[in-house]
Amino acid sequence: MATLTAAMKEMLNSQLSFLATADENNQPQVGPKGTMRIFDDHHLIYNEHTAKQAWHNVQKSHIAAVAVVDHAAFKGFRFEGHVEIHQNDQIHEDAKAYAKDHKLPEPVAANVITIERIYLLDAGPHAGDLIEEN
Repeated sequence: MATLTAAMKEMLNSQLSFLATADENNQPQVGPKGTMRIFDDHHLIYNEHTAKQAWHNVQKSHIAAVAVVDHAAFKGFRFEGHVEIHQNDQIHEDAKAYAKDHKLPEPVAANVITIERIYLLDAGPHAGDLIEEN
């Protein structure tokens, strides 16, 4: 598993993240995930409450990418990895509590992403460079 640095955590905590998935026909889908947050040093978590395209795709492929960017600083990261779906367990219950605390819809699942690769999304010659892989 790849490891989140302090700078990555700060960006994830302060900027909107976008989740990218693909369906079984390799059609891409990307959208904001306002509930994306740090689960631990090697995992991200988000509440799945719309149960639409990304939900469908994650159930089929169990893979996703998350992009987060500080536009003003022209810096960012992309995290790629395997998605573990949690329903009817403690992680799902914790996600329900998170939703209630933030006045959000109750999630159908809590999805945990194991970070396997991290890429730079900074402007300049290192944009897209792989910086860590497990």
